[in-house]
Amino acid sequence: MGRIDYCHTILQLGTNLGDRKSNLEKAHALIKNEVGNITASSSIYETDAWGNQNQEAFLNQVIKVKTTKSPIDLLSTIKNIESTIGRVPKEKWSARIIDIDILYFEKLQLNTDELTIPHPFIRERRFVLAPLNELIPEFIHPGTDQNISQLLESCADTLNVKRCA
Repeated sequence: MGRIDYCHTILQLGTNLGDRKSNLEKAHALIKNEVGNITASSSIYETDAWGNQNQEAFLNQVIKVKTTKSPIDLLSTIKNIESTIGRVPKEKWSARIIDIDILYFEKLQLNTDELTIPHPFIRERRFVLAPLNELIPEFIHPGTDQNISQLLESCADTLNVKRCA
């Protein structure tokens, strides 16, 4: 049997509809079954909505996953997981039962019509940087000379981000 190459990806989970904690648990189970082993998880953070602020607060979490999927296959799998949990595509930054974003895929830099890695808004979002800082504070953001801690320290986002569990 041939060697299987694994890569680590960092995913961000967010939810602000229904039973938010249960939505995160469902996402974890499906990611474990369909993407790969979850090797680390940040705490859960309750955060003000970003972009469209006229909605309920989100629960957000960052997870590290060991996968054999390519970035494009990973994106397709994530979209299927979101659909399975009940996400219906709506307007950008609207309320949602689950949102799963690929933040990093190892140190890959990718920019296609369907996928950009690292996620293009990481540096602008405290709700992403706070759990990332808990999980991988010394990780250097590809294309920069700054680690996650430094990005969090310089982030201009002032929305409320509160560690829950």
